[in-house]
Amino acid sequence: MKLRFLTAALTVSLILSGFPLYSHTVNAETNQEKLEENRSKQSEIEKEKQEKQEEIEKLQQRQEEVNAEIAQLDKQVMEAMNKIETKENEIAQTRENIDKLKAEIAELEKRIAERDELLKERVKSMHQNGGAIDYLDVLMGAESFGNFLERVMSLNTIANQDKEILEQHKADKEEVEKKKAQVEEELASLEEKLQELEALKQELDQKKQEKNELMESLEHDEELAHNHVMDIEEEQETLAAQEAAIQKEIERERQRKAEEEARKRAAEKAAAEKAAAEKKASSSNTSSNNSSSNSSSDSSSSSTSDSSSSNSGSLFSWPTNARVTSEYDRNRIHPITGVPKLHSGIDQAAGGTVPIRAAADGTVIRANYSSSYGYVVMISHRINGQTFTTVYAHMRSGLGVSSGQSVSRGQFLGNMGSTGASTGQHLHFEIHEGSWNGARSNSVNPRKYLP
Repeated sequence: MKLRFLTAALTVSLILSGFPLYSHTVNAETNQEKLEENRSKQSEIEKEKQEKQEEIEKLQQRQEEVNAEIAQLDKQVMEAMNKIETKENEIAQTRENIDKLKAEIAELEKRIAERDELLKERVKSMHQNGGAIDYLDVLMGAESFGNFLERVMSLNTIANQDKEILEQHKADKEEVEKKKAQVEEELASLEEKLQELEALKQELDQKKQEKNELMESLEHDEELAHNHVMDIEEEQETLAAQEAAIQKEIERERQRKAEEEARKRAAEKAAAEKAAAEKKASSSNTSSNNSSSNSSSDSSSSSTSDSSSSNSGSLFSWPTNARVTSEYDRNRIHPITGVPKLHSGIDQAAGGTVPIRAAADGTVIRANYSSSYGYVVMISHRINGQTFTTVYAHMRSGLGVSSGQSVSRGQFLGNMGSTGASTGQHLHFEIHEGSWNGARSNSVNPRKYLP
């Protein structure tokens, strides 16, 4: 009889507790493992951040070197520009000299042309008068000695004039040839200077191109490095917040354990009081006691059935009723970068104001802005002794919850938006088995746990 009463009391205590006796220890150990796992991840991230900071320091040192090179290039560019300006001035002066030479040559050629006409007339006159005999005719036709002397002087004058014309004609032709040679020399010099100028310009363009490439490379590397550090810092913040959420879940679990222990003690006390009362009863009430025991067993069966019923169904509910536009995919083509990448969740899209609700009870890890997620809410859940993390991304500003807050299934988190790396209004919803990490390695297809 005592054994029967003791069994009934133990059954009642287990039923009232709602959990197996060993679950507290297992859950606590699991939570502690998750906490240690999260801290280990933080340590890895901190190490990665330090390595990236060292890389940034090296990059900054290289930036200083590149800046010095750019300064040297700027100096060379200025020198080249000064040389170009000098060459352009020389070319302008040379062109002026060429214009003057052309004018002088034109004048000489004009005088030569006039003398050519005069000489042609002289030759024509001589030819018509029989060549050199006309000089003798002139002398023999003198009427007197005085007239003869006049004619001799006239002939000398004509001969001297012819000689002078010929000499001047010869000198002008030589001057023309000299001027032409000078012009050709000036033109050759001009062409050489133009070639030098083109070479300088080409060198300048090359240096400018090198400078631009250096600047682009520098800016690109700097942007990548800083973006990486920002990603690391963002992940650090999330992991730190996640640790706080896990700690809170552990505390909540301790509270649940304390409440369960209290219920257990109350059940044991009630069972003991009942056993004592039954012990005092007369033996004639044995059948009545047996009936009471059977009733207790029925109650135990009913309670167990209710507990099983409460744990049935899907672990998570849909955060919104909007249509699914993109499924979980490990090799989806990213709509912005165009490269294959893990799509670590499900996308739901709709227009207008669409409320987003918590998929299960939990503690908010973070509720703020992320460069990739946009306005995001992350929630840590503890379900059936297992840790889960849900992510609600790309929401509008004005979130309805804050970090560290406890939330219930169906609680309003915020409205659907298109913030962060998004191409249109939608919700990106993730479920992680365990803690969240930057690589999303714990992410699973949400449909696994959705109705």
